[in-house]
Amino acid sequence: MLYPRKAGFILLFMFTVSMLQAQQIRYPQTRKTDQQDNYHGTTVKDPYRWLETDTAEEVKSWVEAQNAVTFDYLKKIPFRDKFKTRLTEIFNYERFSAPGRVGEYYFFSKNDGLQNQSVIYYQKGIDGAPMVFLDPNTLTKDGTAAVSILGYSNDHKFAAYGINQSGSDWQTIKVRQIDGAKDLADELQWVKFSGASWYKDGFFYSRYPTPDKGTELSGKNEFHQVWYHKLGTPQSQDQLIFEDKTQPLRYYGAAVTEDERYLFIYVSQGTYGSEILYKDLTKPDSKLALLFKGFDYEYGVIDNVGSKILVSTNHGAPNNHIVSVDLANYSPDMDMTKNWKVVVPEAKSLLEGATTAGGKLFLNYLQDVSTHVYQYTYEGVKELEIPLPAIGTAGGFGGYRDDKEVFFTFTSFTYPPTIYRYDIATKKAVEFRGSKVKFNPNDFVTEQVFYPSKDGTKVPMFIVYKKGLEKNGKNPTLLYAYGGFNANMNPGFSAARLAMLEQGAVYALANIRGGGEYGEAWHKAGMLLKKQNVFDDFIAAGEYLVKQNYTSPSYLACQGGSNGGLLIGAVINQRPDLFKVAFPQVGVMDMLRFHKFTVGWGWVVEYGSSDSLAHFKNLYGYSPLHNIKQVNYPAVMVTTADHDDRVVPAHSFKYIATLQENQRGTNPVLIRIDVKAGHGAGKPLSKSIEEIADIYSFMFYNMGVEVK
Repeated sequence: MLYPRKAGFILLFMFTVSMLQAQQIRYPQTRKTDQQDNYHGTTVKDPYRWLETDTAEEVKSWVEAQNAVTFDYLKKIPFRDKFKTRLTEIFNYERFSAPGRVGEYYFFSKNDGLQNQSVIYYQKGIDGAPMVFLDPNTLTKDGTAAVSILGYSNDHKFAAYGINQSGSDWQTIKVRQIDGAKDLADELQWVKFSGASWYKDGFFYSRYPTPDKGTELSGKNEFHQVWYHKLGTPQSQDQLIFEDKTQPLRYYGAAVTEDERYLFIYVSQGTYGSEILYKDLTKPDSKLALLFKGFDYEYGVIDNVGSKILVSTNHGAPNNHIVSVDLANYSPDMDMTKNWKVVVPEAKSLLEGATTAGGKLFLNYLQDVSTHVYQYTYEGVKELEIPLPAIGTAGGFGGYRDDKEVFFTFTSFTYPPTIYRYDIATKKAVEFRGSKVKFNPNDFVTEQVFYPSKDGTKVPMFIVYKKGLEKNGKNPTLLYAYGGFNANMNPGFSAARLAMLEQGAVYALANIRGGGEYGEAWHKAGMLLKKQNVFDDFIAAGEYLVKQNYTSPSYLACQGGSNGGLLIGAVINQRPDLFKVAFPQVGVMDMLRFHKFTVGWGWVVEYGSSDSLAHFKNLYGYSPLHNIKQVNYPAVMVTTADHDDRVVPAHSFKYIATLQENQRGTNPVLIRIDVKAGHGAGKPLSKSIEEIADIYSFMFYNMGVEVK
């Protein structure tokens, strides 16, 4: 306990908090210009446009000044270090990924507890002695380099892996020989959004042209390309496989079937909708041909048996179905739907994923945001539902055609990730590796409720808290959501969350529209001109928590990242009275200019573009940056990072400058800018612990809540 439970001391503590907050924080002076733009006859001021030039010395000085104010505020929170210490204790347990077989070896990742990055191991046979295959912690002193395996060669001799530095999406691809874990000389630069799909003695990958110096982290990424790299040759000799100089704003990715017969090129204009081209690699002179025309639906090739391919698609089935297409009887000018056979029909629940191993199909369905997994034959015969230990989330089940077993991981809010080994022939799953995180899951409760949104739509929400919670309206509560891009917010374990829950706090996860929890209809109900539904759903979630007396506006915090950061920025503009604390993290805050940076153009299919009059009016109506008012805002801590080249930090910079200018209450409005970090992926554990400790400290402190 950090503070005695004496009424007088608690009052003194809360009084001290109030006095500290009442002191006028001296925010850095942010220079304003007379920049303005004309959008379809509407003049829009953009006085902080200069903050978009992240490499300018003036911007760097501004960042330093903002961080100085923020960290000076945070260091005055008396229990900040205690949160950091507790988080460090909680994270200090072994964490594993599910193993995957590659020839005679099994690969998996492991973190001993407090390593900045997990280490990739391999072992000969499932019972072999683990050996280090690749340790990213040795690449930098501060653990800011992250690695990922992008693909294994079909002869099981090599692995292509990507290195991301300081959180950037840019990757460098290198190749490591599996026997002896030794790097080859191969090194590929300016790779982004790519795998390594092996074919013969090399692999296909995707990259962008080399960016101009100084624009690497903010410049617009255009003209994605597919290349083929042959082992042992320099990148300058790679073969260009596909590009389209008439379409600068598209993504291209390559995939080769396990038997190396077909090459598929996936094409997308953004985050939704795909087109697929294909080539029969057994016919060297054949050209890429159109298989599925984009971009109204999603298509994904699962596997092939000879010339017949299995495809998962929402074409004609909003919740997805599995179809078979015979490429031997296909021509690009025919109606694709007349050339396929439905193998697994659409169900009432969302078909979230499809994998194969050992000649079987494993279909992952989402029913009220809980995973159900079924084993099918390639002919569409359902063999069984694989039993799972509880309501939660399962993933894995993939492998090679000759695999006899697969592995999967199961987790839920109070169920740490547990790995299971599933025998395909006997259809039995046994626990392979559990989790040793030190907590008692029986101390916590998980509820799922369905609350009404503004238009009456029932929205699911998970609520997690410690047993014995008194619904007195005074419990510190953190409400989280995402609401976009067809992304599902499934139940999952968070060691960090325990540090908050054990303090008597409530965690709520709202599965609002814009996600894909109920298929494409749920997604479309929260995108483009219907984006306001997303904000209404989230506001209704907060109102539900207050009405049911879990909390009250004085104890309610909201949090979201990326598209979720946009969500938080929008809802505190619309309902600043509903929340006490807000965390817009790496958010898309300027809805009029988001498409002008890096890969922001890819989000136009989700949001629309200010280049269109109808979409401009919609975007301008909710854009977090452009709807800030002179009102009493909640305590706000924006988080971003200097190497975020997904949602460039200029969004957060311009937003906080405007918020600081307009805040009329005494609540602090601050920005926490991480250095040598990006959008979130690959962040070193040490940086994650520091950020989480600051978030929880800021939340409890501004609620005036005693920390035990």
